[in-house]
This record gives sequence, C-alpha cells and structure tokens, in this order.
Amino acid sequence: RIQRPEQRRRPNPGRTNVVGGLQRERKPSTMGSDQVAERLSSLTVGDSPGTPGVSTLLHQRREPVLPEQALRLTRPTDGFLCPLSANKYKIDFKEFEIKDYDSGESLFHVKRDPEAALPTVPDDIDPAMEAAVRTVRYTFPTSFLGRKTIRTALVFSVGPEPVPNFRMIERHYFKDELVRSYDFNFGFCIPMSVNSWEAIYDMPELTKEREEEILASSFEMRSDSFYYVGDTLVMHNKAEYQYKDL
Repeated sequence: RIQRPEQRRRPNPGRTNVVGGLQRERKPSTMGSDQVAERLSSLTVGDSPGTPGVSTLLHQRREPVLPEQALRLTRPTDGFLCPLSANKYKIDFKEFEIKDYDSGESLFHVKRDPEAALPTVPDDIDPAMEAAVRTVRYTFPTSFLGRKTIRTALVFSVGPEPVPNFRMIERHYFKDELVRSYDFNFGFCIPMSVNSWEAIYDMPELTKEREEEILASSFEMRSDSFYYVGDTLVMHNKAEYQYKDL
C-alpha cells in the first residue's frame, strides 16, 4: 500500500515542549512517577541548562512513550525510548529502498539475506554498541535536497502474533530544530506474514541559505523513527544524514 503522511496541526509556538536533554551527562533521575508526569506536562524550551528534558526523563524511567508524546518532540531524543526487547512482535526489516517519486530513480537500496534470522540482543547492551545497532548513517548526493517528493518501499516480516494498528512516526531535525514530521499508518499485519509498505514523503522546502548550511554540516540532519503497535512503542531507530557528491 502507498501512503502519504497524515497532516497534523502545528503546535502553538508559545507552548513548545522540550524534547532532548540540555546536557549529555546527568545523574539518574530520582523523581517518582507522579513527579515525572508533572514534569512532562510543564517542561518548556526555556528550562535552564542542566534540567533533564522530556526524552531524558522517559529514557531514565522507562516510561511508556505514547504516539501523542512522540508527535510533540522538537529535538532528537537522548538515547532510545524503548529497549530492543520491546519488539515482542518480532518485526524484522528485510529490504528498504528510496526512490525519486517523479523519475523513479533509485537513490538508496539495501536488502538483507532472506535466510538471516532476527538477531537477539540483550537489554544491557553497551550504549555505544546499541547506538551502532540502532542508528543508520546515509550519504546522499547534494541533488537530493532539491527533490520535491520521494517514495520509500519497506519489506518486513512479523512473528507469530497478529500486529494490529502498525504505525510509524518519523521526526526530522537539523541542528536540534524540527524540520519535518511524518505519520504513517500501515494497519493490521497477519501472523507470520511478509509485508510491503510504500510511503510518499513530501520534502521540506529549503531556502538557499539553509541548503548551504545543511551541505556544510555533515550528519547534523537527524531523524527519530518510532514504530507503534496501537499505543505501544515497539521499536525506536535513529538516522543521520550527509549530502555530498562522491
């Protein structure tokens, strides 16, 4: 199936919520769950340096992250908001391709060995190793930024349990500033099935100055991809992008 992202109303700029933490090294939070909930509802971008951001609090407490919270994030998250073991439906990505929507030109294509099994990774994996496993780095030609629309095709399998209301929310940022948000719904996946999911992305319009800044800033363009089954976050991956002609 082919989908365009759902249109979401932009948040009121006077009530923007913080997403990432404001510093990298922190002591573990000792807040109770009621305090965390209050903190999540009250944090703003103007919080002072050293104050944990929303994503940091959720990561430290392993609080469930609802789709509505993911859609309010305005900076990349600190770490990953669910453990690898959250993928209890055994969703496994087999093949992924990015094409220019108008010309059909293939811009990126990766395909796993069809016989390769879904790897088992412990929850106590070293953070540096976890980031390597769950983060993809893309290098696209500079002309990529001038494309109006791209189409992605994802092939994935699911395990023995049915997967109701499979959904992906993807947030794209440049230097901690939200550039674009996408929200796709796949729907229901039958057990032990292999599925194809095509999505159409309308690319953000960039000024000449912003485009030049992105070209000069390797891997400062980033994204968080959140995969939900119903309201349960089951996968969270990251990507970083640079644009250069090889």
